[in-house]
Amino acid sequence: MKSINHSLDILFMQEALKEARKAFDKDEVPVGAVIVFKNQVIARAHNQVEMLKDPTAHAEMIAITQATNSLSSKWLLDCTLYSTIEPCSMCAGALVLARIKKIYFGAKDPKTGACGSVVNIVRHKKLNHQLEIKRGLLEKECGAIMTDFFRKKRSGEK
Repeated sequence: MKSINHSLDILFMQEALKEARKAFDKDEVPVGAVIVFKNQVIARAHNQVEMLKDPTAHAEMIAITQATNSLSSKWLLDCTLYSTIEPCSMCAGALVLARIKKIYFGAKDPKTGACGSVVNIVRHKKLNHQLEIKRGLLEKECGAIMTDFFRKKRSGEK
């Protein structure tokens, strides 16, 4: 049974990677996220900070809004978020507030990661909700798209 669940986890992270590629193609920091409920994707998003001129338009934030609309609920109790990169403090805080059950992320973010790299908001004992975390799902692929994006930015490529 574990291999079936692991296969589904990989499938869902691949969907998040598809979203990250959309962001990459739009010259946005390539982060993608999907939210799953009962093994069905109910939300999918990618960063839209540049396009919307909105610092809160992270993939995770947009996906949270889509998922709560899909379920007609402010709580995402039985949902799992798959994100290509470790969420920042804003997104981690929103995930706690939404009471999402689990988060799986691909690559760590050593500069702003708030699920263990810099701080661990989603497991903070004083908050009213803590999430299950799984790190490193398709880590190489998730890290590579970020590396490629910033290499391209530094070189001045369009």
